[in-house]
Amino acid sequence: MLNWFQSPATETQVTHGGRLWLYALAALVILFLVIPTFIVIPMSFSDSQYLEFPPTRWSLRWYEHYVDSPDWMLATRTSLKVAVLTMVVATPLGVLAAYALHTAKVAFVRLAFVLLITPMMVPLVLVAIGAFYVYVKLDLLYTVTGLVFAHTVLALPLVVIVVGSAFKSFDMAQEDAARSLGAPRWKAFLTVTLPQVRFAVVTAALLSFLTSFDEVVVAMFVSGGDNPTLTRNMFNALRDQIDPTIAAISTIMIVITVVVMTLAQIFGARSK
Repeated sequence: MLNWFQSPATETQVTHGGRLWLYALAALVILFLVIPTFIVIPMSFSDSQYLEFPPTRWSLRWYEHYVDSPDWMLATRTSLKVAVLTMVVATPLGVLAAYALHTAKVAFVRLAFVLLITPMMVPLVLVAIGAFYVYVKLDLLYTVTGLVFAHTVLALPLVVIVVGSAFKSFDMAQEDAARSLGAPRWKAFLTVTLPQVRFAVVTAALLSFLTSFDEVVVAMFVSGGDNPTLTRNMFNALRDQIDPTIAAISTIMIVITVVVMTLAQIFGARSK
């Protein structure tokens, strides 16, 4: 253990002991972020009619209520459908945009990049209001198509940034060599470039899925009717009544998020 404290943590020979304060600070920040999760999960197994922590009696009552509720099941199907479609649409668009930005030799590449990531810089409520008024004109309000379009706009910047960073570490000379041997550009991209950045592509795809699945602000404006999202119904349930079913759904969403990100890390480890 003493050797670990005295061993260098970086190339500048800063030891782990010298960075102990930083490790402690990071642990406190992580603990602060994780504590709400540790509270929500036990609450979801409470038998109380109200949100209760710690539970006095343990039960699967609210999980059963969630599964047996037609409204919650409809919202879950909508959220999953929209998240998958968003992933399918945003990932290839973002990969192609990142590739174009990386290989383009024109002066306005940086401007194009800024425009693509603008949805990350604009407050979500403004995006939601804009989408609402546009969808009213196009008759896309409360439709799966409208939700997918809106969530694709939000997910696209993540794909461009993640995949773009992978392209920066890729040697384009390999693709150029394939093209010099007669391969069309699209074939050289699919057979040489894409396999080497596949971890970034998979990570971006999963982030697109989670971006859509967890999004609530835009969903409050453009979802509803026969296509409510899970997060929208959860927000309404919190506003109208304190329903412990929300704790059960939150726990399920946490599990889904952890599983998806774990799969991404496993895939990344195998791809190295």
